[in-house]
Amino acid sequence: MVALAVPVVLSELGWIAQGIVDTIMVGRLGPAAIGAVALGNAVYFTPTLFCFGLLLGLDTLVSQAYGRKDHDECHRWLAQGVYLACILTVPLMLVLWGASYGFTPFGIPAEVALPAASYLRMLTWGTLPLVLYGGTRRYLQGVGQVRVVTVSVVAGNLLNWFANWVLIYGRLGFPAMGVNGSALSTVLSRIFIAAAMMGFAWRYERQRGHPLFQHWAGPSLARLRQLARLGAPAAGQVVLEVGAWNLITLCAGRLTPVALATHQIVLNYASLTYMVPLGIASAAAVSVGHAVGAGDPERARRAGWLALGLGTGFMLLAALVYLAVPGPLIALYTRDSEVMALGRRLLWVVAAFEIFDGIQTVSTGALRGLGETRVPMLANLVGYWVLGLPLGLTLCFVIHWGIYGLWIGLLAALIVIASTLLARWRRDSACMALQA
Repeated sequence: MVALAVPVVLSELGWIAQGIVDTIMVGRLGPAAIGAVALGNAVYFTPTLFCFGLLLGLDTLVSQAYGRKDHDECHRWLAQGVYLACILTVPLMLVLWGASYGFTPFGIPAEVALPAASYLRMLTWGTLPLVLYGGTRRYLQGVGQVRVVTVSVVAGNLLNWFANWVLIYGRLGFPAMGVNGSALSTVLSRIFIAAAMMGFAWRYERQRGHPLFQHWAGPSLARLRQLARLGAPAAGQVVLEVGAWNLITLCAGRLTPVALATHQIVLNYASLTYMVPLGIASAAAVSVGHAVGAGDPERARRAGWLALGLGTGFMLLAALVYLAVPGPLIALYTRDSEVMALGRRLLWVVAAFEIFDGIQTVSTGALRGLGETRVPMLANLVGYWVLGLPLGLTLCFVIHWGIYGLWIGLLAALIVIASTLLARWRRDSACMALQA
């Protein structure tokens, strides 16, 4: 489990590092620039992650085929994932372009809304490589090629950091583009990562005597439907979860630039630690799927529980760090006294929900390995949209707890979701072992 999880975790950390690097690099431009990057990413990722979610069905289909040692079937599913990614890209880009004009009508101050809109429009051009990365990555993980994913993402992050340095502030003779330079840097790094991932998939297929493009499968409507049918609930779960967090970011934008900047910095830390159980969840989905495909339910059950132990243990350590040194963590982004004072207290709220976030994330991956994607979607619907968001908005805007109220609502949602998914994994894994 550790051998599979560590490269995937590093890939997830490398992925979130793109946003963190962007935020740190624009930090010298002030709170408004930090807020613009936060809002642009928030709006960008809600519909984009729906497309990512549709491709999550590859976790189940590829890993179970690999567990049966049906390598040609794994290859065919990669092809269908690429077709689905291409189909989704054009409508997704149109939605994102239209959404860039919605910041001002939503009530975001002009000093943040205008650069956020420009940032989002620039970011939209990296949509196709981003979605292709999602499909190719699911395939490579499913066949156990996880280290190459890490290599691609780390190299892409180095490119992103360098291009940020050049384009934001106008180095090496380039014009200073501000937040637009950060967006362009991200687009270039995503193109690089997608090309690298496809190159590694080609190399893997060539080494096993099945050249990737020589035997490339044509589009299959039946397979596309099967992939979409399995991925749709996973996509719904991702959108419900990420959409809730991004709505909180938009609501934070209606407070003050300081509150929004603080929210984004703290959200970066919460997202950073979240990537570890998210990577473990992917490893759980692959390990459980391999065991199910091999007809070994007891091994599948052990893999899921082991992943839960690893994810929860890490999140406990992260919570202790947030409680112990909140000030230095905020200072990595900014020395603004108002942001630092607010950020210290907000990190304490993050510490309170770390364990629940780890449980719900890894449980979702383990259930996906079994082919169960509907229950996580329903749990996120109830936890975030029926309970957490109404509570958070009430505490923020009615009782006037401000940004703290929004995050307390998120805490309540995670407690409900984690409890539900843990109970479901316990039941389904036990039933599977008994039936065997």
